[in-house]
Amino acid sequence: LAFSIFLFLDSRIGEFFGEVSVIVILTLVVSLVEALIILPAHLAHSKALQPLDDKPKSGIAKAFAKLRVVNEFGDRLMILMRDKMYTPALRFAMNYKIFVFSLFLGAFILTLGSVGGGVIRTAFFPRIASDRVGIELEMPNGTNEKITDSIISMIEEKAEIVNQELTEKYLKGTNKMLFENVIRRLGPGSSTAQLNINLLPGEERPDVISADMVTSRLEELVGPVIGVESLIYGSGGNFGGSPVSVSLLGNNIEELKAAKVELKSILLNNPRLKDIADNDPAGIKEIRLTLKENAYLLGLDLRAVMVQVRSGFFGVQAQRFQRSQDEIRVWVRYERDERSSITNLDDMRIVTPTGERVPLSEIADYTIERGDVAINRLEGRREIQVSADMKDVKDSPTDIMTEIQNVIMPEIHSKYPTVNASYEGQNRELGKLTGSLKLVGFTVLLLIYITIAFTFRSFSQPLMLLLLVPFSFTAVAWGHWIHDFPINVLSILGIIALIGIMVNDGLVLIGKFNSNLREGMTFDNAIFEAGKSRFRAIFLTSITTIAGLAPLMLETSRQAQFLKPMAISIAYGIGIATILTLLMLPLFLSFSNNLKAGNKMLASGHKITKEEVERAITERKEAAHLEGQKNHSIEDESHHDHAEVGSNIH
Repeated sequence: LAFSIFLFLDSRIGEFFGEVSVIVILTLVVSLVEALIILPAHLAHSKALQPLDDKPKSGIAKAFAKLRVVNEFGDRLMILMRDKMYTPALRFAMNYKIFVFSLFLGAFILTLGSVGGGVIRTAFFPRIASDRVGIELEMPNGTNEKITDSIISMIEEKAEIVNQELTEKYLKGTNKMLFENVIRRLGPGSSTAQLNINLLPGEERPDVISADMVTSRLEELVGPVIGVESLIYGSGGNFGGSPVSVSLLGNNIEELKAAKVELKSILLNNPRLKDIADNDPAGIKEIRLTLKENAYLLGLDLRAVMVQVRSGFFGVQAQRFQRSQDEIRVWVRYERDERSSITNLDDMRIVTPTGERVPLSEIADYTIERGDVAINRLEGRREIQVSADMKDVKDSPTDIMTEIQNVIMPEIHSKYPTVNASYEGQNRELGKLTGSLKLVGFTVLLLIYITIAFTFRSFSQPLMLLLLVPFSFTAVAWGHWIHDFPINVLSILGIIALIGIMVNDGLVLIGKFNSNLREGMTFDNAIFEAGKSRFRAIFLTSITTIAGLAPLMLETSRQAQFLKPMAISIAYGIGIATILTLLMLPLFLSFSNNLKAGNKMLASGHKITKEEVERAITERKEAAHLEGQKNHSIEDESHHDHAEVGSNIH
């Protein structure tokens, strides 16, 4: 239920998992109806309530007899585990509380260190397996389309070689080719081209063949291509944007472009990255004029000179007239021979305001530079975004982004003070998620706390229960390490779902503990007997949940890889949550009792027993006091009635 509430409150995750939250809530509603209405009727007609027939005659009766044998074996096994394994462990934990708590705390600290040190990998978002490979070629603006087409055709030829190699190696004897089809497209413009390769569906090809394997082999065969602006071998699967993405912000264009070049150079030298690109490609070649001092003496300015140059080479509209239904525009410009070469610009004559004609070379200098294709802005400043993909899909982009933030960008900022960085792509989406998680997660935990506090009428017991949640991260993290998965946002969602299951197990034990106290047991015996009596319920709940998640964790299909981190978090988290509930929760209850007893002893000045500070004992005393007052009131009323009767008789 906590997981469903979180999905509803967090719109960013809810839009992806809204259906999941609806299914969870509907399942909970149906299960409540089943448990409270239908199940009692089933139990009332259970065969277990009927006399045992020593001589079963029918086949169904024999089957039930065999089932009873299995049930008896399971019951003996549970008793054996409880008495021979759990009971000694609980007794040891209660006798050596600090030592046992230190073991759990040490494992938790070791896990945090392993995550921080990169032993257990982390990622922003999971990588989704793809059945499509997309190669994007971008040449410098103004490149002839024949050159662009020749390069993309060469890549297509190499792709066919990859198709033959992998088909012969992995699909031999299946009469199928790895590539279903290859689509080549030129444009938009003459300098861009795409090559889209559709692979066999994941169910029809071996698991070892992935889109990343195809792109790696293709990139190896193609090798470096001279003269391209960018060549990206995309294998899809990046959920939430690029794993590595940095936006450089600044209004000093020279420093901004210099910072871009330096950052790209550093990323290109990183062997863990590929497909380094930016959103600031060089435009077509432009001629930029700079006036000399004598141009201003002649009464010219840059605008007047540029108008004349544009009119001569591009043309100026001289006339427009209507002919039938068509409109005809007449443009005037230099003849082709006089505008076909850059040397024609040197010989061009510029008309001054006085009517004189002077050569352009005498009043202006010019340079040939590439212009800007697009101007991007973010937060009111000019933006150039540099992005990259991971070469190894199992590698962690978190380490690289940490290095960029803490090492690379401070050095670049020291060289170019006007340039700042904003971390985009998956990092920005993760920031949005964690920002909303702080509010929504706190709200969910608060709702859980309030619910338990009202149920047990205690402020400390729900807190002890929620303190178990961080320690469950130990098994969650190492479960990802065992299955070779990075911890990502879906793992966090699994932990949120795990909270509800942990709370459910804890409620079972605490409820029995409070019941034992009301029945007159001592504090230590109440905890010990609560653990023994609730061992079966907690253990079976956990083992059946893990068994239900096992098929998903062991599934090898590509469609299951997306949900595996969530299943790992829940399954391994429940495994350690069982141990935490049965061993560590009694320790927390004992620590809480010692703290409350110590505080009350300091406040009152006399010795306090463990039982006196527990809410269950306080409620029992209050109930006894109210019952005594009620009985006393009834006795007074009875005496009053007898007195009235005696008076009437008299």
